[in-house]
Amino acid sequence: MPYKEKKVEKLYYSIGEVARIFGVNTSLIRFWEKEFDIIKPKKNKKGNRFFTKQDIDHFHLIYHLVKERGMTLNGAKKKLKDNKEDTFNNFEVIKSLNEIKDLLTEIKDTL
Repeated sequence: MPYKEKKVEKLYYSIGEVARIFGVNTSLIRFWEKEFDIIKPKKNKKGNRFFTKQDIDHFHLIYHLVKERGMTLNGAKKKLKDNKEDTFNNFEVIKSLNEIKDLLTEIKDTL
């Protein structure tokens, strides 16, 4: 079995890094932070935001609901408020299926 180097994960991401991950402006990240109470970045003395991996996961969920599924902000808030656990579980299933799809596409392309 070949040796695979472990992927190094950062503990904190700056707002610019988060914006690049999602391909959006930093202003949208700040706006979502204000609108959704599940995002709680750490702030230093200067007021710079530092997002954790959990915050990034929450952004993925919000991005999926708002940008990919076309929900309004109020609809996304209501969905997260009413059945937060089911929404997270459904998102995890969709994420896993997309990873499997990407893997199968990669295998198909190499054949």
